[in-house]
Amino acid sequence: MLAVSDDVPLLDDLMPWSVPPLRLGRPWVLAPDERTLRSRWDLLVRSEGAERERLFGPSRARTPRSAVAALPGRTTGTGPFAQERGPCPDPVRVQHGPFDEQWLIPDQRLLDAARPELWRVADEHQLFVVEQGYVPKADGPALTVSAVLPDGRSPAGRAGRIRPLYRRPGGLEPNLAPGLPAFLAGMYGHAVAPQDVASWSLAVARPSPAGCLVALPRDPQLWSTGVELGQRMSDLMVRGARGGEKPRLPGGRRPYVRAAVPARPRELRYDAAEEVLHLGDGGRISPVPPGAWEFRVGGVRMLELWFERRTGPADAGTLAAVGPANWPQEWTSDLLELITVLALLGELRSDRAELTQALAEPVTRGALRAAGVLPVPAGARHPASVLDHHEEGPGGQFALI
Repeated sequence: MLAVSDDVPLLDDLMPWSVPPLRLGRPWVLAPDERTLRSRWDLLVRSEGAERERLFGPSRARTPRSAVAALPGRTTGTGPFAQERGPCPDPVRVQHGPFDEQWLIPDQRLLDAARPELWRVADEHQLFVVEQGYVPKADGPALTVSAVLPDGRSPAGRAGRIRPLYRRPGGLEPNLAPGLPAFLAGMYGHAVAPQDVASWSLAVARPSPAGCLVALPRDPQLWSTGVELGQRMSDLMVRGARGGEKPRLPGGRRPYVRAAVPARPRELRYDAAEEVLHLGDGGRISPVPPGAWEFRVGGVRMLELWFERRTGPADAGTLAAVGPANWPQEWTSDLLELITVLALLGELRSDRAELTQALAEPVTRGALRAAGVLPVPAGARHPASVLDHHEEGPGGQFALI
């Protein structure tokens, strides 16, 4: 078994370009459904003066008078929001934390730190590897992946890192340490794809105060086993994106709504003996495997967090308090899918443990230094330049990135 004190590479050594989590600045720009965001926007643009200022929720980074660039690939306004009268930009699907897909208004005037370098490379070829914030002795995976733009927030409130698999749009220029693919290909006797490195990392990553540890095996067969396991995990986490199939529990054990979810459920309870998830008074979903209910990231139970984000209180009179009058059907569909994903991931815990047990005498950072893979060149830790890519800057000016 691999010892904690071994000279194990960090994910930061293997995938050197990383971006901090998004900092939204105001909670009302994110919601579990599109209609809520459009309602909040409409209420805001109909307001005037001091009322617009209050509803907006100014911060040091953004006020209604801020003029900032449009996000890459978006055609939102770039003048001060105080002058905005138009319709809400089409919300985009984002990953809020590890397993909660929500919607975001993609207007940089509303976001304290939107990380435009991530939006620039977010396309149908991209995969985002999200390093969860370190929480000592906490259960759950150290890494997750997302096909949609992640906000990078960790459930326990610790800051993590977002690592795109590719540095340029179109799946170009892998975000890997220069020399790493050739080094691994020489060791394993075949070409190593960027997705292989991400999959292996997903399967074996361990948290540490310095960042995620990713041990690299010397055995080609062990590498192949880990890559296959990590790819299964990745397929589950992206939920059928990239042309894959939607996750399904085997043997027809798909969770069903046995009793309708009430209009405004306030409590979530789990009956382990019956494998039933109770939502408020009367709502029942089953079967819900124990592995789904117990699935945690950073020590936080994912199903409870998902439910709390949809039913928790918001300050009266704020835009964050604007939401559906009743529990939407689409939330139920999302919940059923999430239960399936978490249950299937829970079943892979033993496979991950066996893989970690088999990791004896892995490649050390010293070996990577001797091979010239480390240290990583400084340029590999920064976003790639996109010199032919025009983007609209503040006030309608164009910027060359």
